[in-house]
Amino acid sequence: MLKETEKLMMEAYNIKPHVFELYKQALNDVEEQFKIYDEIREYNQLKVLNAFQEERISDMHFTNSSGYGYDDIGRDTLDKVYARIFNTESALVRPHFVNGTHAIGCALMGNLRTNDTMLCITGTPYDTLHNIIGISGKDNIGSLREYGVNYKQVDLKDGTFDKESIINVLKEDPSIKLVHIQRSTGYGWRKSFLVSEIGEIISVIKEIRSDVCVFVDNCYGELVETKEPGDIGADIVVGSLMKNLGGGIAPTGGYVAGKKDLVYEVAQRLTAPGIGKDLGANFNLNNAFFKGVFMAPNAVKNALKTAIFTSYMIEKLGYEHVSPRYNEKRTDLIQTLDLHSKEKLVNFTQGIQSSSPIDSFVRVLPAPMPGYPFDEVMASGSFTQGSTIELSADAPVKEPYTLYMQGGLSIEYGKLSILLALTQMKNK
Repeated sequence: MLKETEKLMMEAYNIKPHVFELYKQALNDVEEQFKIYDEIREYNQLKVLNAFQEERISDMHFTNSSGYGYDDIGRDTLDKVYARIFNTESALVRPHFVNGTHAIGCALMGNLRTNDTMLCITGTPYDTLHNIIGISGKDNIGSLREYGVNYKQVDLKDGTFDKESIINVLKEDPSIKLVHIQRSTGYGWRKSFLVSEIGEIISVIKEIRSDVCVFVDNCYGELVETKEPGDIGADIVVGSLMKNLGGGIAPTGGYVAGKKDLVYEVAQRLTAPGIGKDLGANFNLNNAFFKGVFMAPNAVKNALKTAIFTSYMIEKLGYEHVSPRYNEKRTDLIQTLDLHSKEKLVNFTQGIQSSSPIDSFVRVLPAPMPGYPFDEVMASGSFTQGSTIELSADAPVKEPYTLYMQGGLSIEYGKLSILLALTQMKNK
C-alpha cells in the first residue's frame, strides 16, 4: 500500500488504528480466496464474450426504438445473448420489469392457472413474494391465491432440501405444476444453495414428476459460479438487472430465461396475450444492457471480494454469527452479519452510507418500505436507486438484528466502506 493511501485513509476518513491494523492483516489472509474468484471471473468473462461474438453484436444493436418497439433487433438479440449465457432455449430481458420481484411475479403468474399448485421447497420465500403468492395475511389484491392458485411449502431440514417430504408431496398432489426454489438466503439464516445442490434436487424432482416446471429465483447468484441453473436442468430462471447481470450499468430491468414455451407465457403476462415478446420500446437502454452484462463478471468478482473482506473483519472482531465465513464456498453475493443489537445494526448501516459516492451525507434510519412487514434500515448510496450490485446493506429491524450486505463495484471502495462502518460502530 502506498504511504499516501494509508495517510488518506487515516486522516480523511478517521479510520481507527486497531481497525486499520486488522485491515492490513486481512489483505494477506484473504488472498487465496480472492484468487478463486479471479479465476471464476475469467471463465465467466470468456463465456459472456463468446455469447456476444456468437450473436455478432454490433453498434446497430444499440439503436433506440420508440412507440410500439417493432423490429427492435437489439432487444431481440439481447434475449439470445442471455439464453446463451444461461444455456437455455429462450430469454426475456426487459426494462419493463421494475425489479426482481416483478420478474418473479410475471414468471409465476404466466405459468400457473386456476387450481394449479405452486410448491416452494426452500421454506418460506422472500418477504416481497408473500403478497404475490397471497400468504401475507392481508387482502393481497391480484395475488395468485386470489386467482385460485394454491400454495404448498416444504420447509428445509437441517438447512438443506427435505428430499423425502418433497418426494411425498409430489406423489400425493397431481395439481402441483411448479416447484419454486430460492437460491439465496433472503432474510433468513440458512446458507444459500450451490448450483450443484440445486441440480441434485432437480434430478430428484424430475424423476418423480417430469411434467412440473422447476423455477429458480436466481437473484444475487448470477456469475458467482461457473454454472448457472439452466446448465443443471432448471426450466425457468429469473432475476434482476439491478443485481449481478446489470453490472452496475443497467439502470433498471429484469430477465427470465428458460424453455421457450415457458418464457413465452411470461412475455404474455408482461405485455398482453398476442403481443408477447414482439413489442416494447427499449427506452434507449440497449447499449446499457449490453454493456452491463459484459461488465457483469468483473462487477460480481468485486462484490464477492467485498463480501469476503467483510466476513473476515467481522469474524476477527469477535462476532460469531457471520455467514458465509470468509473461506467458505460462495454461490451468491449476500453476506449476513448478526450484530446483536438495534443500535449496532443502525450504526453499521450508517457507516456504509457515509462511505457511499452518492448521498454520503444522508443519515440512515429505520423506516417502512413497500413489500416488507417490518421497518427496514437500508444503506444504498448508489448511482442506480436501490441497486444491490453496487454496495448496499439492509435489514429488517427485528431480533436478532441481522444485516444483509451485497454488492460492491470496486473492491477498493468496498474495503473502505467496511472500515468506516466498523469505525462508526466502535464510536457509538
